[in-house]
Amino acid sequence: MSIHIDRNTCIGCGRCANICPGTLFCMTDGRASLRYPEECWGCVSCVKECPVHAISLYLGADIGGMGSRMTVRREDSLLHWTVARPDHTTETITVDTRDANKY
Repeated sequence: MSIHIDRNTCIGCGRCANICPGTLFCMTDGRASLRYPEECWGCVSCVKECPVHAISLYLGADIGGMGSRMTVRREDSLLHWTVARPDHTTETITVDTRDANKY
């Protein structure tokens, strides 16, 4: 898995660097970048934390994503996961965090 940062969209808030459990982010020229991209394990903490959706998770063919990118928008207790496919179609899946880990 890999993270993609749209440096044109990044506002340099540093929230991704603060949340990353692997401390893989650094700020370069006032924008986020991955210091060690090969060490990212795809926890998506940074994707969920980015307020402007500048960070996306690349969904490769190995997991059925076929080159799609996934971002998330938080709205109260809801997470709206949006998958943008290479053919320019999108799909949004909404998850209520209050229902997380229910068995």
